[in-house]
Amino acid sequence: MSTFVLVHGSYQGGWIWKPVGERLTADGHVVYRPTLPGSAERRRDGRPDLTLADYGADIADLFFYEDLTDVVFVGTSIGGMVVGEAAPKVAERIRRLIFIDALVPLPGESVPQINSRAPYDPRDVVYGPKPEAARGVVFAGLPAHVEDWALARYTQQLIKPTDDPVDLRDFWSRTWQVDVLRCTRSPAPPAAHQRRTAERLHGTYTELDAGHYPMLSHPDAVAEYLRARA
Repeated sequence: MSTFVLVHGSYQGGWIWKPVGERLTADGHVVYRPTLPGSAERRRDGRPDLTLADYGADIADLFFYEDLTDVVFVGTSIGGMVVGEAAPKVAERIRRLIFIDALVPLPGESVPQINSRAPYDPRDVVYGPKPEAARGVVFAGLPAHVEDWALARYTQQLIKPTDDPVDLRDFWSRTWQVDVLRCTRSPAPPAAHQRRTAERLHGTYTELDAGHYPMLSHPDAVAEYLRARA
């Protein structure tokens, strides 16, 4: 059996991995679903100066304090950046990296550049619609009961950790065992970006006919994909 650490993306928390996590734990795997500061139940921990480096340190601490080893380390969306930031700090504790519809920028790149959007105004501190306006904008296309469940847990995303150019030189300088799963109904991150991740890291590349939240829309398929790499 394997140990999984599943890292969420924007507007989310560890909760988004619950359906997949339950399927993996039913098989006997150990699953951690950390929530990043500023999100979900940790929304009170957010602050304007919080950075990607803070996210990475937070997850690296989890590996240390929980004595995690031989980990299958998974990131989705901006969680891919968090994996890239944290992984070099705990490299000896990692077996493989899996990126699911994830951002993995090269040094100096930013999310606005990769996703071809304008940067958010840092004075706003967070981005995304206000909770009362999120329906139809975030988590759209999910089954109605799943969308309701997700929207009840939605939080806006801190700008600085996502929009600042990244410095992942340490990550890119190392050799990892990598798998990339792209969701074909999701326009961002672009297909070219995700293919580049697989190619530059000499990893596998697979596509799933799903939107940006496959752990909610296709939990069985995502769990099976992870099981095959456990």
